[in-house]
Amino acid sequence: MSLPDPAPESILRHRPFLLYWNARVFAAVAFQMLGVAVGWQMYALTGSALDLGLVGLVQFLPATVLVLVAGQLADRYDRRLILQICQTVEGLAAVALAIASFTGTISKEFMLTAVFFLGAGRAFEAPTMQALLPTIVSPQLFPRAVAASSSATQAATITGPAIGGFLYAVGPTFVYATCGVLFICAATQIAFMRVRPAASTRPPMSFEVFFAGISYIRRNQILLGAIALDLFAVVLGGATALLPIFAKDVFNVGSEGLGLLRAAPAVGALLVVVGLTRWSLTQRIGRIEFAAVACFGVATIVFAVSTSFWLSMLALAILGAADAVSVVIRLTLVQVQTPDEMRGRVSAVNSLFVSMSNQIGDFRAGAAAHWLGAVPTVLIGGVGTLLVVLACIKLFPKLYAVDTFHSRKP
Repeated sequence: MSLPDPAPESILRHRPFLLYWNARVFAAVAFQMLGVAVGWQMYALTGSALDLGLVGLVQFLPATVLVLVAGQLADRYDRRLILQICQTVEGLAAVALAIASFTGTISKEFMLTAVFFLGAGRAFEAPTMQALLPTIVSPQLFPRAVAASSSATQAATITGPAIGGFLYAVGPTFVYATCGVLFICAATQIAFMRVRPAASTRPPMSFEVFFAGISYIRRNQILLGAIALDLFAVVLGGATALLPIFAKDVFNVGSEGLGLLRAAPAVGALLVVVGLTRWSLTQRIGRIEFAAVACFGVATIVFAVSTSFWLSMLALAILGAADAVSVVIRLTLVQVQTPDEMRGRVSAVNSLFVSMSNQIGDFRAGAAAHWLGAVPTVLIGGVGTLLVVLACIKLFPKLYAVDTFHSRKP
């Protein structure tokens, strides 16, 4: 099934999309601020790279258990209500961290517990947010909406770490309390959003229905290839968990510098996705996807070997730009090639693998850095990403051959 040509109307004229965009910004800014504060406070408490990796692992555990359930709920119930509940849970986790920091009772175990609940909320929020978007905008505007919603995440990823790093100088309590307020603001935006009602009926609960998202992706070699490429590239090449080590031990730039390092990938990503909101990718989609992931690997290698803070910032910005291209292509393929009655379950599987790549990648980086050191770990990861690109070209030739988003559904 092919998409009609994009309509000239701007998505910025759609009030439901503006509410969606604002909610995504608030939630993403809060999550990024939490990432900076938790990473810096954990490293200050324990001084262990392995504990930084545990933060990612603890976020991944609830995603593994809950994300398929989240997909079922997103296909059966009001997606707006699910998002409000998720963001409230995340806000309560941030408030708990604020109280513990203020009272001086904060500990490694308490932080990991709070992060677990944060991960549980994200497990439901991510697939539901993805599945909600096609019911807000018309099919003609959907590719632009994907790029624009990605720009919301990237804008938040720029401002969130920077704000979190500077506010941490005042104290972690202030950072966590601000995050709690932002999560509540996101839930409020969702409450005022209107969406098109789903035309399909709720599928009956069964083993086949529960795992339908996995089966659908397994049969679709294009989607399977795009998800697998991202999964293994980020598992091997991800270095976010180690940025506190680079900020403190390599560059000696403090929490403010950590915020800048965390924000740098989003700067590059935002420049890309802003352009994609006006000029959609129309040809050689598959080749662009593989080239973007290869660029991600090269930028990771440059970051690993750099001894200059500003060169490292540039490498991270290029890394983020390449990742943004890959994300827009993958999310558009997932949504365009999936029928509405299955979008929640398919988006849940996609979110599971995204979470797996990010959190397991963080744990792998932390564990490897514990034995090898931060710089060799990142360098090996960048080389591994390039090897993954070469392997996936051979394993998924249909993805490499994709020319446009107008490909027929399987």
